[in-house]
Amino acid sequence: MFCRKTYLNVISTMDAEGINGCTKKAALIFSKSLRISSGRSLSMEEVIEQADYLYGSGETEKLYRLLVQHKNSEDAELLWRLARASRDLAQLSITSAEEKRQLAYDSLEYAKRALEKNEANSAAHKWYAICLSDVGDYEGIKVKIGNAFVIKEHFERAFELNPKDATSVHLMGVWCYSFAELPWYQRKIAAMLFATPPTSTYEEALRYFHMAEEADPNFYSKNLLFLGKTYLKLNNKKMALLWLSKAKDYPAHTEEDKQVGS
Repeated sequence: MFCRKTYLNVISTMDAEGINGCTKKAALIFSKSLRISSGRSLSMEEVIEQADYLYGSGETEKLYRLLVQHKNSEDAELLWRLARASRDLAQLSITSAEEKRQLAYDSLEYAKRALEKNEANSAAHKWYAICLSDVGDYEGIKVKIGNAFVIKEHFERAFELNPKDATSVHLMGVWCYSFAELPWYQRKIAAMLFATPPTSTYEEALRYFHMAEEADPNFYSKNLLFLGKTYLKLNNKKMALLWLSKAKDYPAHTEEDKQVGS
């Protein structure tokens, strides 16, 4: 039915710091790790700072181990990061199918608690929507379609709270694209299950992809790719070629970037 990839492909963006900034941060993290070994507990602010460093370094397992120690925290900033880390761990090839399922539900619970602690937290809304989509893959088509309304609402709320967050807008575009290209038999199932099933158009998807690009130009290879794919769906080959060429030439920083450019 709805592929998990529909909502996933979320990129993290770090502020450019330069070599000196990275060196200083590495030293800071190292000094804090020494404090841990000496028995001094980190403050929540320090845990979050260390978590962001590990996330930016791609240390998924270390990041999860750090944050899961604080799973009973009341801090929304820590909880949404734990939701993200749990979900990232589930995406690793070394994670078993059983563990992936458990992590999907754990991620959703952490994101839900983050929202309960701070409804005005943009990242909590975004990760709640992403994790809710993941869980839908285990719940069946009726739940998946039903959740789609809630998912879009949370992406929209995330963008309202943080207009600079291009990834939330991109994901709204992917949401629209997915329902615009829904096969006829899935549309029929949706119509049978819901009086007003979720629908969208390629024009709406295109608007969101352009909004994301305006919010943060060239921020994500997948946004460039979807702009090209959407223009193809709208039979605008000239614009499709323009954006697909940009996607192909995008500097490959991640494995996903390499897949987009191949």
